[in-house]
Amino acid sequence: MKTFLKVAGGALLILFAVVGTGLTWLSMKKPASRAASSETVQVTPARLARGEYVVEHVADCLNCHSDHLTTFGMPIKPGTEGQGGYLFDKNLGIPGVVAAQNITPDRETGIGAWSDGEVLRAMREGVDRNGDALFPMMPYVHFRTMSDEDARSVVVYLRTLKPIRHSVPAKHIDFPVNLIIKFTPKPIDRPVNAPEPQNAVAYGGYLAELACVECHTPHDDKNQLDPTRSFAGGWTMRGPWGRVVTANLTPDPNAFLGRATKAEFIGRFRAFDHMDAHNSPAAPPGRNTIMPWLAFSHMTDQDLGAIYDYLRTVKPVANRVNAFPDAKL
Repeated sequence: MKTFLKVAGGALLILFAVVGTGLTWLSMKKPASRAASSETVQVTPARLARGEYVVEHVADCLNCHSDHLTTFGMPIKPGTEGQGGYLFDKNLGIPGVVAAQNITPDRETGIGAWSDGEVLRAMREGVDRNGDALFPMMPYVHFRTMSDEDARSVVVYLRTLKPIRHSVPAKHIDFPVNLIIKFTPKPIDRPVNAPEPQNAVAYGGYLAELACVECHTPHDDKNQLDPTRSFAGGWTMRGPWGRVVTANLTPDPNAFLGRATKAEFIGRFRAFDHMDAHNSPAAPPGRNTIMPWLAFSHMTDQDLGAIYDYLRTVKPVANRVNAFPDAKL
């Protein structure tokens, strides 16, 4: 019996040592990455215009990386564009707390000291300038599909933002997700091109990957998307806007996309193109939203139509969604 206890005790010690060594290795492990490119992106009027369009109306980067008013649509508070600081926490299914980073050209608290290559790598490959993994609430897993040219245009536009000295809280991710996220970043090892806009379905899929899929796909308790229910909605989002549930964007007969015409789809966005931080009205109780209607309303008809054409091709998923569960009847 004593021999058995000695053997069992020795085995447990070995097991603890192996587990401890493994956890130590994981805590020190850096994510897969490549050296940031030495490229300095050439500034052109076309890239500046395209970067503004992608940042403000497609990828909607400033929506996460700015402060907000609490009127309808949560418009960006003027003067805070890109300063970061918005906290994503367990109300949004985050296992911990992650603050949106300052992406203005401030050299101390923003990305002013970052090279263009470091910004490109962080945005699409999920690795910061120190080689550490970004939490995928920053949707680099989707932005890795962003074309090289669009990514360069984003860098050009971000460099024109007003520098804002604004520090944000450090992230705190719960165990074991803090270790798991190290396996999410993946280097881009080949050129990335966008589909031709003339191919409406393919180009719409490209835009939907940048603009729609993250919020309109159910998330699990580790903030991972359910790939079997892409675009089916149902993600509950809590914040200063209250509680909203993202809409089902599949062409299920009981969902809006299942019955709306292209003109109706585009028209739903156009209804907000007159609205901004200066005239957005107070939202009815329980009916405010984080859906960036104000930003997306300035997409072109061609791009909105392409997104519609693409969404009509995705797998229909039966998922009735009450977008405003706390609204007054």
